[in-house]
Amino acid sequence: MQIRLTTISENTAGRVGVLAEWGLSILVEADDYRVLLDTGLSVSAAQNAAALGVDLSKVDKMVISHGHRDHTGGLVPVLSAIRKEIEVVAHPDIWASKYSRTFREEAEYAGIPFAREALEGLGASFLLTTEPVWITDNIITTGEIPMHTEYEQIDSNLYVREDEELRPDPLRDDLALIIKSEKGLIVVLGCAHRGMINTLHHAQEITGEQRIHTVIGGTHLIRASRERIDLTVAELKQLGVERLGVSHCTGLPAASILYQELGDSFFFNNTGRRVSLQE
Repeated sequence: MQIRLTTISENTAGRVGVLAEWGLSILVEADDYRVLLDTGLSVSAAQNAAALGVDLSKVDKMVISHGHRDHTGGLVPVLSAIRKEIEVVAHPDIWASKYSRTFREEAEYAGIPFAREALEGLGASFLLTTEPVWITDNIITTGEIPMHTEYEQIDSNLYVREDEELRPDPLRDDLALIIKSEKGLIVVLGCAHRGMINTLHHAQEITGEQRIHTVIGGTHLIRASRERIDLTVAELKQLGVERLGVSHCTGLPAASILYQELGDSFFFNNTGRRVSLQE
């Protein structure tokens, strides 16, 4: 089985001719099947796909890692490029009314910027579940991720509006995509709001596979304490992760520490990066 991961939208551009935009979108190709995880913030995923020679009309299924706009804001241009009915796998809470104080003192809307009916009119069919979904024999979503580690906490700047009040968002909709390979698991993260280590442990539990070959995507260590980063590094080493490609919400301070600690197994996963694994 040949596995290829193509990052079509991320905060930074890794090559000439692609747009950099805060957010994330990664195309997973395995089992002769194409799954698009997230759609970035706005136009970048659709435009970069064309620049990278990715034909979005050949995508077989979509997965939404969580309901923040920097992962869903590109839904309309992406669905317009797909031009067919397509199932979108996600947690029911992607439709929660999400707010953030990440970039400004006043809370601003941070949820999906489109009505569900509009997306369905473009061909989206939503499969909303808290449980893992086996897309193929080797491609699985995590479903809702339990939080077990003491040091991985939800960002306190993120909220959900309920009964006209802003309350802390538990980010129950945060999920990841897993690919089973002969060399171990490949785990594709959206933002890892519920913790990268929690996500990896859950992936092991779901699949029964303990080896983790590659972890790629957003790790949400952007505001993490040095203690949390050090504990994360120690667990990554304990798990034997062979490659770690960080994106989006990792942050340069955390990424620098990860590189110092993990050496050649670390890489920046930017827009335009292709990661291949030939079994």
